[in-house]
Amino acid sequence: MKLIVFGATGNTGIQLVKELLHDGHEVTAIVRQPDKLDLSDVCGKNLEIKKGDVLNPSTLQKAMVGKDAVLSVLGVNHRKPTTVYSEGIENIMNEMQNCGVKRLICLSAETLKLKQETSFIDRILITVLWKMFFNLYDDMKRMEQKVYQSELDWTIVRPPRLTNGLQTRKYRIAINQSVHKGKGYISRADLAECMASQLNNPDSFNSIVYISS
Repeated sequence: MKLIVFGATGNTGIQLVKELLHDGHEVTAIVRQPDKLDLSDVCGKNLEIKKGDVLNPSTLQKAMVGKDAVLSVLGVNHRKPTTVYSEGIENIMNEMQNCGVKRLICLSAETLKLKQETSFIDRILITVLWKMFFNLYDDMKRMEQKVYQSELDWTIVRPPRLTNGLQTRKYRIAINQSVHKGKGYISRADLAECMASQLNNPDSFNSIVYISS
């Protein structure tokens, strides 16, 4: 498949690009600073790196022409108010519509699940995390709402705490419900494998995928 990845310079994004290339896909990575994307160990004819900014729609024009799917792993590394998630995904989806691309896989967070989906201990932890990262989660919530309202074949992936552990392929997923007795963490490498595997999984269309070790 011909794919486009947003957020490729982050730790999860790098793992995702590597996984997609390993699977034989043609990948275009859209990044603000191409020099910060070190993929020298996997560079080849199937990887194209383009400069672009999801908050500047003019830089995305024509980027998705001929693509089969979009994967978004946008992220911020601060706690200040942000619109990277919500405004970014809106600009991405607008360009998808312009170019006739229907498939979207979007990274979110398990902390956005409903209170009735959580145990008492989980609710305490989520409350603390929301207080610490309110601006991030609040904008991520707005992002999800925009995705829900779209007419795309979307999948939202909500992982728990991310680690830099090795790929185990022993993770579990659940669709539209939390993973039963999940361990509360997942490696970025396993998350990347999971996201890649959802590309042709019709069960995940217009659904939320939860993942956990």
